[in-house]
Amino acid sequence: MNLSILNQEQKNFRDAMSQLAAGVCIITTNGNTGPHGITATSVCSITDTPPTILVCINKKSKVNQIFKDNQNICINILSSKHLDAAKHFAGITKVSMQDRFLQDEWQKTDKNPPYLKDALVYLKGQINEIKEYGTHSLFFTNINIININNKNDNLVYYNRNFFSTSKILDIK
Repeated sequence: MNLSILNQEQKNFRDAMSQLAAGVCIITTNGNTGPHGITATSVCSITDTPPTILVCINKKSKVNQIFKDNQNICINILSSKHLDAAKHFAGITKVSMQDRFLQDEWQKTDKNPPYLKDALVYLKGQINEIKEYGTHSLFFTNINIININNKNDNLVYYNRNFFSTSKILDIK
């Protein structure tokens, strides 16, 4: 969306939120229409009993309804080596959805959401509840598979740019 057509309150809010560094994830799903995914930073742990994650997706996103239909999610937490994948799934590179899954090390099965084999972490689960709020759908997802790799640094999004946590100063 063109920021020039936003009202001042919306622009100020977006500018303020751009200063909140956030981990970058690719959220995937799979079902009758095949695998789909989106790059997201609006991912938040809710509780560990049961393990539950909140994922927020804009209602205008082409994949919003697909996630609702499939009811399954895989949250792939990215390292800096996944920068290109993050850009593909954000739609920045104009790579088709099908071709996005031909890149990197995606593990795909018939109806389960694809996961990135070398993601820092991937979490798979079922959507338990969906709430509509403002411009977004909020997907409350119960996690039933957790895989932790811990092999690389984290990819973060800050001030409308991608960064590696290895570039962050070690302040003691």
